[in-house]
Amino acid sequence: MNRARVLKLLKIAAFSALALVVLAAVSVVLVVRHYEAKLPTLDKVRKGYEPPQVTRVLSRDGAVLASLFTERRTVVKFADIPNHVKLAFLAAEDASFYQHEGLNYLGMLRAMAVNLRSGRSRQGASTITQQVVKNVLLVPERTYERKIKETILARRLEHELSKDEILSLYLNQIYLGHGRYGVEEASRYYFGKRVRELDVAEAATLAGLVASPERYSPRRDVTLSMQRRHYVLSQLLEKGFITREVYDDAEQRPLRLAPVSEGESELAPEVVEHVKRLLVKVAGESAARGGFVVETTIDPSLQAAARKATRDALDQYLVRQKLLPPYTQEERKLWGPAESGTPKQNKVYVGKVTALDDRAGTLDIQVGVVTGRVDLRHEERFNPKRLPPSQFSKEGAALRVRVLSLPDSPGAKAELKLELGPEAALVALEPRSREVRALIGSYEAVAGGLDRSTQARRQPGSAFKPLVYGYALHSRRLTLGSVLSLTRTGKDLKKKPPAGVAPDATEYKLRLREALAISDNTAAQKILEEVGAPNVVEFAKSLGIESPLAPTPSLALGAYEVTPLELTAAVATYAAAGEYRPPVLVKRITDSSGREFALPPQPPPRQVVPPEVAYLITSGLTSVVKEGTAKSANVLQRPLAGKTGTTNQAKDAWFVGYSTDYVAGVWVGYDEALPLGWGEAGAVTALPIWIGFMKVAEQGRPAVDFPRPAGIVTVRIDPITGLLAQPETGEGIEEEYLDGTAPTEVSAPAPEATPGTLPEIPPPPF
Repeated sequence: MNRARVLKLLKIAAFSALALVVLAAVSVVLVVRHYEAKLPTLDKVRKGYEPPQVTRVLSRDGAVLASLFTERRTVVKFADIPNHVKLAFLAAEDASFYQHEGLNYLGMLRAMAVNLRSGRSRQGASTITQQVVKNVLLVPERTYERKIKETILARRLEHELSKDEILSLYLNQIYLGHGRYGVEEASRYYFGKRVRELDVAEAATLAGLVASPERYSPRRDVTLSMQRRHYVLSQLLEKGFITREVYDDAEQRPLRLAPVSEGESELAPEVVEHVKRLLVKVAGESAARGGFVVETTIDPSLQAAARKATRDALDQYLVRQKLLPPYTQEERKLWGPAESGTPKQNKVYVGKVTALDDRAGTLDIQVGVVTGRVDLRHEERFNPKRLPPSQFSKEGAALRVRVLSLPDSPGAKAELKLELGPEAALVALEPRSREVRALIGSYEAVAGGLDRSTQARRQPGSAFKPLVYGYALHSRRLTLGSVLSLTRTGKDLKKKPPAGVAPDATEYKLRLREALAISDNTAAQKILEEVGAPNVVEFAKSLGIESPLAPTPSLALGAYEVTPLELTAAVATYAAAGEYRPPVLVKRITDSSGREFALPPQPPPRQVVPPEVAYLITSGLTSVVKEGTAKSANVLQRPLAGKTGTTNQAKDAWFVGYSTDYVAGVWVGYDEALPLGWGEAGAVTALPIWIGFMKVAEQGRPAVDFPRPAGIVTVRIDPITGLLAQPETGEGIEEEYLDGTAPTEVSAPAPEATPGTLPEIPPPPF
């Protein structure tokens, strides 16, 4: 071949190569322009990185009550991540990160060669910048289009952010197994420490997870995890990121994992639901992104004690009312007739058992026109012995159930849950601060359930009387020694009369203290009439009662519904020397940057009654415990004050009481206001819960008397007349009064017995 021909061929080849290069360049430009229109903006990282984070709900001592998240992540500042943690991830994933501009071309060619030789994708070459683009800006899909977008965006990102900013995004965004995102959450989960506390070996363990988080998890396979750790440590040494001495030390360290934490939110789901609602109020749309720390006033030990006391007492109720398996009765008067219509979701009905399946552990129950199913394996409260269905009930038996969900297709069954016993609520506060230490809204700790302590309004019955008596003493129209002339009429004549009153007597007298101790209804109505129902309504409002009240005679007997939190906080005013404060459940909310959010404004503390009046009310309520309806609380062997409450047919049972340390209110009842059953009352049904809680709350605390302020005097009075006792006889009883309100008149001497007759013998105390 002559030289001219060779030159011609070379020119053709050169022009062809140039044309191919130009064509390739034009193609690249066209491809880039084509995909540029579809690329997301960099606003997500340019205007601030705000990924989903964990919101932590803390108790008063900093323990985690609950973690709320869509992605379990806690963002940490780049400066707070140790250098050896950063280097470990660089060594494992992208050692030349600080040298390239977003793309590692040599790595891409090397990976392409390996993949071509193997015939499949075996090796990737994504830089940390590309991984940030993939995880933060693009949807996770394996397509050539996404890879092209990733390549373009990686270059853009390198021009928008510094290397440190990109690495910070990476370390906070990366998934590291077991639902944990970012190095902070991974550090807490695997090692039980903050990322700033990790040593080199632990940092290498985390960095080794990136390639396959579940496969290399030290909780799944220790051997593979240690092999992966060795690889990362070797890379650290090879790249000159650590010295031989540091490498040898890290290699010799054993793998020490933190114990896996139990579920958190089971302790106080009522509090968690309150926190969720509050976060939406104070943080708006950003509440859904998380990253908040919510500091509550809850004491974990008292919350646990309250839950246990509630469950123990409700379990005893089932024993008293013979509501334990086997359930074979075809009708229960307490529950009423079986449903015959169409049931609604989340309502409670009486149904009839139609089928029992021991193998599946289920009961089929007909509820009106719908057939539903109960899974006994999830019914620990009403089936504590885990009886099979055939031993638990029988066909035709009546059972009370809640409809959790209705059938969504023909032939499907409704999802049912047993509701054989009542529910309960408990609120415990510190009287001075009004900080809530325990909050129970149901027997079961269920997230999203009804919190009866704050959301359910029920008639308080006689538990409302402390407010009626409180205003009577505050008005100075009556004293604890005032003698009330009372009349028994109508239904009262069929009830057992007060001690010392003949069964057929229509007229009788009680001192105010006595009437409060034995919870005499006629006396409460007499007091309300004396001081004025409208005044009591306004007084109740000043104590924080926000539920609607009407100035009617039934107000004295607690006919108007209130929440347990309202009533407990109102009575707490007496324990706090007459000062009202709204109850506090959340003290502080901060976001991941440390910014504190303003909580909803609360009314300032106010002195509702003087300390000496509050003391007298407390003094009267101590008689309820010492010798009245709450005598069983004396088992606590300390000064206590409180009031029982029972509504008509015992549909609600209450006890609200306090020591110098805590104020606690308890309610028990059925959501549908069914009668609790024969023999149930505030002292029988609610008070045991209060006692069980206070036993734990007061453990180790000294028994302290309620402090008596200045302005109180004690005088000896005649218990029959309420006047001063005869000084010569030394008889009578001591009573406390506001200074200036004690009687000044001396009672007349008792008549001497007529000769030949014997004085009347009082009836025996029993």
